[in-house]
Amino acid sequence: MSRALALWKRVPPLVVDLAVVAVAAMDMLLNLWGVWDATELGLVLAALGCAALAFRRRFPFTVFLLSLPAMLLQDVAVTPLVALFTLAERSRDRRLLAACVALSAVVGSLTWPHVGDSGVVQPMTLVAFAYNLASALAPVLFGQLVQAQRDVRRRLAEVEEAKEHERALHAQAVLARERAQLAREMHDVVSHQVSLIAVQAGALQVATKEADTKEAARTIRSLSVTTLDELRTMVTLLRASGGRSTQLTPQPTLADLHKLVASSGTRTRLTGDLPPTVGTPAQRALYRTVQEALTNVRKHAPGATALVELWQDGNKAGVTITNTPPTRPALPLPGSRQGLVGLRERAELLHGTLEAGPTAVGGYRVRLQIPLTAD
Repeated sequence: MSRALALWKRVPPLVVDLAVVAVAAMDMLLNLWGVWDATELGLVLAALGCAALAFRRRFPFTVFLLSLPAMLLQDVAVTPLVALFTLAERSRDRRLLAACVALSAVVGSLTWPHVGDSGVVQPMTLVAFAYNLASALAPVLFGQLVQAQRDVRRRLAEVEEAKEHERALHAQAVLARERAQLAREMHDVVSHQVSLIAVQAGALQVATKEADTKEAARTIRSLSVTTLDELRTMVTLLRASGGRSTQLTPQPTLADLHKLVASSGTRTRLTGDLPPTVGTPAQRALYRTVQEALTNVRKHAPGATALVELWQDGNKAGVTITNTPPTRPALPLPGSRQGLVGLRERAELLHGTLEAGPTAVGGYRVRLQIPLTAD
């Protein structure tokens, strides 16, 4: 049943209207076949009523009035029944519908005033009126039923939309609570630990007399302070729960690469350049790739040197970060192993590619390629 209804809805309205006109005309011809007492005027008016059904959707009441002459020529005509159904389906005026039903019953109980040579006019009887009243009431009730079903479907759609909106609001409320809890944890635990690292590094920088140790302590303290600043920004964003009033802090661009390389804690050389036409999302992706690669060098290749190369190939831009083998054993540090995964996902979102793997001499290489105008 539902499949048949779906197929019916796919039929163009014009095709349906033409089919209705054809059925009404066929009904009139079959009922009047061999009947010669109907005048030419009556036939013209009945044909006009059939043709008017093509405009029943736009002018339902006018089409109903034009269909009335067909009821004078035959007992039950398709033309007025279809006109009544369309009027009832589209009108919410119950008094108008009642008047149309009564008018249809009265007209159907009469006969055409010029019925040929005899000129005999059959009087309207109560039985004929009741019969025509029932015949006119049926399509009106059916049209009202179709209208009620359409209203119920629309109401159900509105209720479902309201429920979906309520579910979305509930999910947002749950997410806001989780973000607030995460912000508290980050502020109370992570920021405390990083602050201690910064303080200890500052004390070591003042106390030590060795140049290498002093430089390492300075780097640790600088990175700790930068991490604290970024952590405070993240906490602020989390507490805001993604509200529209929250403005993101300025995102890093290619202009910040020199500062990143200088504070990386690794002997790094930056070469190459890119045009200013590189899109902002592309610049951010290039920066985050260099940041993650240099972080991995510090963690997994102590004592290694790194080379950061910016390059352009036609409408493609990219960066290659290559580091030498480590010169001393790496310390066991915790890691989520999601850094390169996140970079690869970022590259795919920008319709680019990320390649990462060891080099032939024991180092490691990360290569990002994305469109210049990626957004």
